[in-house]
Amino acid sequence: MILPHPMEKRTWSIKELLFVAAGYLQEKGVSNPRLDAEVLLAHVLGVERITLYLEFDRPLTAGEVSSFRRLVKRRADHEPLQYITGKQEFWSLEFTVNPHVLIPRPESELLVEHALRVCGELNKGEEGGLRILDLCTGCGAIAVSIAKELPQAQVWATDCSGEALTVARINTERHGVASRVKLVRGELFEPLRSQGSKFHVIVSNPPYVATEDLETLPRQVRDYEPRQALDGGPGGMVFIERIIKEAPDFLAPSGRVMIEMDARQTARARELVGSVSAYRAWDVIKDYGGLDRVFIAGGR
Repeated sequence: MILPHPMEKRTWSIKELLFVAAGYLQEKGVSNPRLDAEVLLAHVLGVERITLYLEFDRPLTAGEVSSFRRLVKRRADHEPLQYITGKQEFWSLEFTVNPHVLIPRPESELLVEHALRVCGELNKGEEGGLRILDLCTGCGAIAVSIAKELPQAQVWATDCSGEALTVARINTERHGVASRVKLVRGELFEPLRSQGSKFHVIVSNPPYVATEDLETLPRQVRDYEPRQALDGGPGGMVFIERIIKEAPDFLAPSGRVMIEMDARQTARARELVGSVSAYRAWDVIKDYGGLDRVFIAGGR
């Protein structure tokens, strides 16, 4: 399959262009080539995907074809679809994303789901509602989703990347929670040490890919997503270990720390929790694929 040449004079319909683009992406080894072609064309035209099918025979302008061609070539180079369109859905909300932030994954919705469950069980925060901390917030998807669901809660979100926090700020404003999500720059707990704050729930989707596994990641992850947001050091445990060891100093009584991790890391996480006297109990939540995904530990 060959994409339309920029100087080509013929008129293309939506149906014809999607057929050619999907074939081109398939030849380039792109997963879901037809879906990606539809998403990109809908993005160029500023319409919903269903509209493409309702207007299959609609002729496209030369400018529309040219814009679509540029985006398809980017996708053919395995640039993530989300970076091309600048958006990703998470928790039924649309988030702005760019190459400075990790693309939110469906698996992380499990972290939000169980954080909300724990918040419901506690439901006895100090005046002003529950206090929640999101470490390594990235684009802010987890912090914003929790804040949307808990209008009385106050949420803090930290990240060591100023560029990531700029994206997170856009998303807090976009979803109307900027007044309740405090964004703080710094690594993990460091920017909060002088504040003496205690949190009812601490959540984190930290970098947890083992350094030795980075080169085995799919091309669109390895070559495009920020290495800083992926690399968890040897075994992927550097940040997980720090969170488990340091969290008790920031947990309110009966508080919980909840960390997304690889299934292979939960055994080590259990060992760490057992070595910290402040923890009373732990639990592991499996994802919908049956793999251990979210580790939960209870504070003193």
